[in-house]
Order: sequence, then structure tokens, then C-alpha cells
Amino acid sequence: MTSFTLNGADVILDLPDHATLLHALRGPLGLSSPRFGCGAEQCGSCMVLLDGKPAYACALGMDAVAGRKIVTVEGLGSDGAPHSLQAAFVAEQAGQCGYCLSGMLISAAALLAANPDPDEDAIRTAMEPHLCRCGSHNRIIRAIRRAAREMAA
Repeated sequence: MTSFTLNGADVILDLPDHATLLHALRGPLGLSSPRFGCGAEQCGSCMVLLDGKPAYACALGMDAVAGRKIVTVEGLGSDGAPHSLQAAFVAEQAGQCGYCLSGMLISAAALLAANPDPDEDAIRTAMEPHLCRCGSHNRIIRAIRRAAREMAA
């Protein structure tokens, strides 16, 4: 049995120790934002916030999340009240296929929590772990800067 907090709610799961957090999130917990991309911590599609820091859910065993706080994109905002980042990504058309965006939103949320007014270099550094083949990088940077401005206002 593993217990942790997910998007503000207490969760208890009985999964094998070798099961990954990504398996738990997409399987028994029914979430769709963290995605399987590479399974080797190379693409960022599976990113979640683990105690406020970006972490690869594809490589985290269930034993590593016991007693910790996990946030997925579902925990950032909702349809009726999107997080500033979610709204900015839509407004800037910062995604094409969208496969990598949930991981990018997670890393951007961690960045803005630590640095509410990041410069372009800080944004690029935070987005470095994310593999995106759509070529939306400039729009993603604009979206993060937009969200930072809106959150500061």
C-alpha cells in the first residue's frame, strides 16, 4: 500500500513496488495529462510536480512517492477556472499536437513558483528537459512570459 497526496486529495493504492507513478496515474487513478513518451526520463511528457519540483513519473517507483505531494495538470486548474499558464498557452497557440504540453505546463508552473519573473534564458533552461517536435518553442516562451505577467498583476 502506498499513500500520497494527489492534486490535494489523499490517495491510497495497492500496487506492486515495481509499478511506476505514471502507471498509477494513467491506470487506476484515470488521469490523462501525464503521458508515456520515452520511459527513460528523456522527453518530459510524463512530468508531474513532486513536492513542488518537476519529476519524471515514468521512472518514479511507487515507493518513492509515499507520503509526498503530487500535482498533475489536472491539479493546476479546471475547465471553468484554468491556471494562468493554461490560459496563456491557449491564447498564444503554444501547442500543435499537444503531446508534450502537460509536461511543459508542469515545468513552467514550477519555474513561476520559484521565479515569478523569469527572463528568456530561465524559461529556456526550465523547458530544456522537454522534447517537442512541433516547433512551437517561441510560442511556448511567449505563453510562459504572458502567464508570468498575468500572475503578477
